[in-house]
Amino acid sequence: MTLPIYQHPSTTVLVDDSASFLDSLRFQLGDHLPCKTFDDAIAAIAWLRAHSRASVPPNFFSPGVDAFADQPLNVALHVERVCKLATDPQRFATPSVLVVDYSMPGMNGVQVCEAVRDLPCRRILLTGAADERIAIDAFNRGLIDLYIRKSDHDALERLENELQALQRRYFLEQAAPLRGLLPLHGYGFIDDPAIVALVGQLMERHDVVEYFLVHAPTGFLMLDREGKSWLLVVETVQSMQAHLEMAYDSGAPPSLLEALEQRLIIPDFSAGDGMYSPAFGKDWFRYTAPARICEGRQRYYWAMFESRPGCVREGPVSFAEYLRGKPQA
Repeated sequence: MTLPIYQHPSTTVLVDDSASFLDSLRFQLGDHLPCKTFDDAIAAIAWLRAHSRASVPPNFFSPGVDAFADQPLNVALHVERVCKLATDPQRFATPSVLVVDYSMPGMNGVQVCEAVRDLPCRRILLTGAADERIAIDAFNRGLIDLYIRKSDHDALERLENELQALQRRYFLEQAAPLRGLLPLHGYGFIDDPAIVALVGQLMERHDVVEYFLVHAPTGFLMLDREGKSWLLVVETVQSMQAHLEMAYDSGAPPSLLEALEQRLIIPDFSAGDGMYSPAFGKDWFRYTAPARICEGRQRYYWAMFESRPGCVREGPVSFAEYLRGKPQA
């Protein structure tokens, strides 16, 4: 069980030669799932190719260099760039799942899936009762992720559930090349079931629809539908000790040192370099929140801060604003 390093609402592409069926399907899915509809397969393929993104966003990692040998030594992970995705107004237009009907004139659904098999979007084939053998063959060939019979009584409910699961899988696969690097840089908590459960609970409690891994302090930038933001800070025993030692070295007030030593608070000193500095002075309490404990593979300390201006100072377009301003057809 693991978390994607970022996740946001994304676009489901619906392809069927029946415009009335597309309108009905889009209406039933509701506005919580952005949809782009096509009754022309060629146009759908062209749109998918124009709007699909690389599997790993650029500049997330780069080779490190041995200062003595001037040779590549390791990989530098630029987690601080992940939350910059929140400032991209077109992030919601990213196609994460393709839903295509098998039976269409000119180009059937399997041929459409084959034409975009190199793209990162996940693929669902809608079939008739007589198409199951074809769908199974397409699945075995890796052309589709699953198929749903349109005639099944629970077809729509299953489609909604599968869309959510495949969208999550899409974002997991986006950052797959980074997965092995995260524990080496202090982000092993994203694979801890206890943190996965905590993030899920907080997303539900605050109606969070998107989040992004952040750096200094470590955790997640979370945004709700209207763009209100929170910062979930996740610290370990080791990182809490690092905060205490830095505070001692920086001549922090005794009250702050005592609170850190007793693990009563979690700081968010991201306005500086992530650690305490004399610039925070006696107002240090403004940059802290009560520490809560999450017991997983190790003990974590966490806190939710109501906003993170540093990550969103560019004023990201919220999901609600996108839905109001972006035509869905």
